[in-house]
Amino acid sequence: MLGPMPTLKDYFPPTDPYLNVIHVDDDILVVDKQSGLLSVPGKDPSLWDCIEHRARQTYPTAGMCHRLDKDTSGVLVLALNKRAHGRIGSQFEHRKTTKSYIARVSGIIAEDSGLIDLPLATDWLNKPRQRVDHDHGRASQTEWHVIEREDNATRVRLIPLTGRTHQLRVHMKAIGHVILGDAFYSEGADLAAADRLQLHAAELGFTHPTTEVFTTFVAPTPF
Repeated sequence: MLGPMPTLKDYFPPTDPYLNVIHVDDDILVVDKQSGLLSVPGKDPSLWDCIEHRARQTYPTAGMCHRLDKDTSGVLVLALNKRAHGRIGSQFEHRKTTKSYIARVSGIIAEDSGLIDLPLATDWLNKPRQRVDHDHGRASQTEWHVIEREDNATRVRLIPLTGRTHQLRVHMKAIGHVILGDAFYSEGADLAAADRLQLHAAELGFTHPTTEVFTTFVAPTPF
């Protein structure tokens, strides 16, 4: 049985660095988001500190093109004008971007790679948790590749072929290898095994809205 639903009641986002910029030009701002920091602001003023707010202190026109969960770290892209926002947003909508995540999961995965194809839906009694739902869920696919096997954990590369809420977290739990340190989906020793969610958006690739060159941005894995 999972524990109580995590809340944002005690939200103390990291401040060092305040904004970790990977790349910036006239059209885009690419940053490495820390774990524990929201991508966009919440409704309550106590939740206004986020990547978008911090970016606008220096780049007033910055707008998020996509999001990462609060506890997930890694590459995020913001557009600096409407034209760039439209072009990049369209790539996310039509799955023209590439994404690669690094995660540490519980247990030893025997196989070297695989594909998880399980439909996902909101767990309405435990929202915002998601769950596998073969009757009403939306098609969801995740590719995984083992990077390293540790004592009682496995480091994997996860490639989401679809973009559902909590997809990687629910898919790994569904195959018996929950992501370590996941306050939403792990418990006991798996939750205590890490002081943060062991999930990092390591790479994001998309076509630049002006140069039209496909570029992949990388953020080093912090765990």
